[in-house]
Amino acid sequence: QPQLVESGGGLVQPGGSLKLSCTASGFSLETWGVGWFRQLPGKEREGVSCITPRASTTQYEDLALGRFTISKDDAKNTVYLQMDDLKPEDTGVYYCAAGRCPYYREINKFWGQGTQVTVSA
Repeated sequence: QPQLVESGGGLVQPGGSLKLSCTASGFSLETWGVGWFRQLPGKEREGVSCITPRASTTQYEDLALGRFTISKDDAKNTVYLQMDDLKPEDTGVYYCAAGRCPYYREINKFWGQGTQVTVSA
């Protein structure tokens, strides 16, 4: 059964960093793109960043530019989201899904359960 599992969320102070992981099982990220999404309290889910299977292309939404970095390790079948300079408004649940980057509407397979990120002093 193909699935993605997110991890790495937690509580961090404003200005701090977190590195989220999205690990695949049952399929290979060498042939699937992956996108990170987030759902802030009371808001709809939004795209954050995505990466193509061979990491030849990465894409960032404006909210992530200059602060977040997406990367992948095919040996570990894992995609990462390094988040720096976190702000309270980044608080929410972060999800990953597989599909065709950079078309967020086509990144809709094997959704993970999400990982909570809380930015608070």
